[in-house]
Order: sequence, then structure tokens, then C-alpha cells
Amino acid sequence: MKKVERINIIMRYINNRSRFTIAEIMREFNISRSTAIRDIREIEAMGMPLVAEVGRDGGYFVMHNSVLPVVRFTVNEVKALFIAFMATRNQQLPYLKSRQSLTEKLLSLISQNQQDDLFSLNQILLFEGTNPSNPDLLDLSDLPHPMLEKLIQILLVDSYLLITLEEEKVIKSYPIYLLHLYREKSLWLIEGFDLREEKKQLYPVDLLTDVIPCPAKKRLSRKKILEKLSKQEEAINLILELGPKAIAQFKKYHPLKASLSYTNPYQTTALLKTFIHVDKPEEVAEITDWLLFLGRDIKVREMPEEILTGLQQRLRLFCP
Repeated sequence: MKKVERINIIMRYINNRSRFTIAEIMREFNISRSTAIRDIREIEAMGMPLVAEVGRDGGYFVMHNSVLPVVRFTVNEVKALFIAFMATRNQQLPYLKSRQSLTEKLLSLISQNQQDDLFSLNQILLFEGTNPSNPDLLDLSDLPHPMLEKLIQILLVDSYLLITLEEEKVIKSYPIYLLHLYREKSLWLIEGFDLREEKKQLYPVDLLTDVIPCPAKKRLSRKKILEKLSKQEEAINLILELGPKAIAQFKKYHPLKASLSYTNPYQTTALLKTFIHVDKPEEVAEITDWLLFLGRDIKVREMPEEILTGLQQRLRLFCP
């Protein structure tokens, strides 16, 4: 019997009795004492309110009138949740251990036939990052960077951070105000306002070695931070509208320390605003080549003359 199936049946067994013992669970399900205790602990962790009775004849009983109202899912809703879990496997998402326990809880809510349907779907549907030799629905071992969950926990309390990164074997610390935490091209990135340099920066989570709340004396008010960012945005000299094909190209490769601002809920159009150092020929050349890489699915709102000249020169090479 599969573990998930056994725990599901044990939960029903417990729920239909006013009291039970470990010995009864061992005998009923033909399992060892250690397995029975481990299963009971997992059932408790899943939210079933069990109360232990001490003493020679001690056992357990379910504490009634203390559970949350029953949440009912349709068959299609459960399938939608599981397909979402499958599609995000190997994506290095935070709270992965909780996701696995949630998967087991959802499995316990549905019938055996419905569980079989989900396991069949898992064998049929393969997503990016899935190992076709072992597409196990509960094989969710793709843990994210160990600092990611700590970072998120602190962010829920405070957006002013002192982050420490190891860059080329050199340890550096940055006091920042975190603007966004996002994932792009399989990398988690911190978009923050550097309180020392007073400008927006990107920091890879993979380089993060420590994060703590920033000391109060190094902080600027959120209002002042937004004012400084607003003034810096006035220096933006490249503004592009991207369609779906250009967005796809952008996701494949972009040399800019900038992110897209989607302009519709389906993320098929976006706006890109950034600053290009036109006094740096190597940057102008790189951006010129990259704009050609994006293809025709872009509209230019604003562009430096140096970039436009570079594009015209490139095009002459193709159309002499």
C-alpha cells in the first residue's frame, strides 16, 4: 500500500472512532510501531486535532468542534492544483516542503479513483525540468537557495535589509530597501534601492550569504526613496513597447539590468524603460545587436541617437 493511500485510510479509521491506540493502528494496518507513530505525527501535522492520553491504557482521541470548516474541491479544481504543482516542479520555489505536505493533504481529500487519475496524468504530462524516467508526483526535491526562505520571512516584517553577498570570493554588504523579489531565467533576483549609493540595483539571490534587518540609522523614508527613484527615471533614454514575440526573445536573453512592465493581464504586451550609457561604445554596440535580436515585434517610444545610428549601420550590412 502506498504511503499516501495508507495515511488517507488511517485518517478515515481515526475519524470513525472516539478513541484509538498505536497498537490498534499497528494491528489494523500491519505496520511497525515506528511507522505507526510516524504516520500519526504526519496526520497531526496535516491539521487533525489529536489529543494524547497518558497512562497505562493511554491512546489518542480526536478533539471535536475545533477543526476548520470543510473545504470542498471539484474534481477539476483538484486536477488544476496538481497540474500546477507538476508544472512548477524543478523551478526552485520557496516553501517546497510545505508544498509536498499540501499535496498529500489534497490527495487525502479525494477518492482512490480520483487519485489514480492524478497519477495517470503525472505519467502522461511532462513539463520542463521533469525527469521522464521518474515522474513521481511527490518527488519534489528541487530545493531553492537556502537563503530564499529566510529572505522572504524577513521581508514579511521589514523591507529594509542588510544583505551580504560573496562576489568573486569577496564578501560585500549592501544596505537596501527591497522593491521586488522576482525570478527570471531560472534565477532569483533582488531588485533593491541601495541606501548607500542611492540608486536601484539588482542582486542575485544565489550569491546571498546572509540577510538581516538594516540598522535604523542607515534608513531613508520610503517617501524619499520613491522621490529619488522618480528623479532617476527622468534620465531614462530608451523606451520600448514589446509584443509577444519580442517578450519571448527578451526572456531568452537580455543584457540589461531592467525588468519588463507588463501592460495587460495576459502578459502579451510590455513596456521596457532603461538608461543606456551612450558614452560607452561597447554598451551601445551590445544594445544595438540585442535590439536586432528582439526582432520586428517592438515599437520605439524613445531611443538615443547613437543607438539609432548603430541600427542603421547594421541594416546597411544586410541591405547594401
